[in-house]
Amino acid sequence: MPEPGAGEVRVRVLACGVCRTDLHLVEGDLPPRRPSTVPGHEVVGVVDARGPGAGRFADGDRIGIAWLRGTCGRCRWCRSGRENLCPDAVFTGWDADGGYAEHAVVPEAYAYRLPTRLSDVEAAPLLCAGIVGYRALKRAELPPGGRLGIYGFGASAHVVAQVAIAQGATVHVLTRSVAARDLALALGAASAGPADALPPEPLDAAVLFAPAGELVPVAMRALDQGGTLAVAGIHLSDVPHLDYAAELFREKQLRSVTANTRADGEEFLRLAAALQVLPTVTAHPLDEADRVLADLAADRVTGAAVLVP
Repeated sequence: MPEPGAGEVRVRVLACGVCRTDLHLVEGDLPPRRPSTVPGHEVVGVVDARGPGAGRFADGDRIGIAWLRGTCGRCRWCRSGRENLCPDAVFTGWDADGGYAEHAVVPEAYAYRLPTRLSDVEAAPLLCAGIVGYRALKRAELPPGGRLGIYGFGASAHVVAQVAIAQGATVHVLTRSVAARDLALALGAASAGPADALPPEPLDAAVLFAPAGELVPVAMRALDQGGTLAVAGIHLSDVPHLDYAAELFREKQLRSVTANTRADGEEFLRLAAALQVLPTVTAHPLDEADRVLADLAADRVTGAAVLVP
């Protein structure tokens, strides 16, 4: 049983989303930072213990534990509002135990209050898929009423699509999964086709959620002049040679996304509640975690998968 330290709270885990970052750690795409760390960073739980000095939450409060777990607060990145770039940042499920468990501990300054309208299972994917996807959407600089391309359509993408559509964007989804294309159309996407196809119209912005570097030139060619592609994943396979004239010229931009700030998280959770974003989720018992990760690797997960102790 973990015990909360100074400024920390412990939660009894009610649900924990399964994120592709967990899969990258399991498969070795990301080197582990701490042996035998419990995965999981989309944690919904109820506070059941508080460490010395912890007063932000009361016992019984439902809160969320996300990927970003701590920053130094002193470096130039933290002082300029870019704590996601802090060189000393630590992360749930990578540097410290996460939510594939019955209890988890978190510094209270990095936990979130959750929208009351969502169930535990529905709220879990918002804590990484939602937050980091929202930062990727901002990095893509989609203009009001613009045309957005989404490459890959898993947990993060299907949340971002709902946000963009609710805000008036035209969304085109490009993914290899037929089931994911069906979900995209059901959520209001204007089109859904194979990942390597061209969308029916040039894009003002695009977000690449699939960890496939070979899709970067594909997405860049689909952009209209002045468009931006944001690469959302923490891991990406090698990017092929880019043709300057066809894929970068005319002031196109290629950007990466690194984690998120707490301000991103608070902003997104408020927006998700206002726009009534509702993740498509499938719940699984905690002891099926290995099988669920295998399903994620094989593209057998539609929407988001969530583990329940």
